[in-house]
Amino acid sequence: MWKYYALLSALFAAATAILAKVGVKGISGNVATAVRTIVILFIAWGIVLFSGQIKEVKDISRTNLIFLVLSGIATGLSWIFYFKALETGDVSKVPPIDKLSVAIAIGLSILILKEPIEPKTIFGALMIDAGTIVIIW
Repeated sequence: MWKYYALLSALFAAATAILAKVGVKGISGNVATAVRTIVILFIAWGIVLFSGQIKEVKDISRTNLIFLVLSGIATGLSWIFYFKALETGDVSKVPPIDKLSVAIAIGLSILILKEPIEPKTIFGALMIDAGTIVIIW
């Protein structure tokens, strides 16, 4: 099932790039990020409320909270820089370079989380790296 969710994530990420490029026209990336964040806030909490998962909020540990806050900071910075790149860059170039995050995440998952790695995953990460280099040059 996770593969379907991942494919849907990719589909919506692609739509995000196109919609964001049009939406950021004539305004700053910071304002665009702020508006987008408000929408996401309502969607995320709406899902939690309507799915009955609100009771899980009390189960959040200190460690969960610390790492979720750090993740939120990283997400916010990622979005800010993504919109800044979209302000002046082409959609055909910005998202593919942004997806270098996939190869970086693979590397960090090995180093920090000690996840096992398959040769095909290493090969895929190297192809992402190579594609990013081609797009940048």
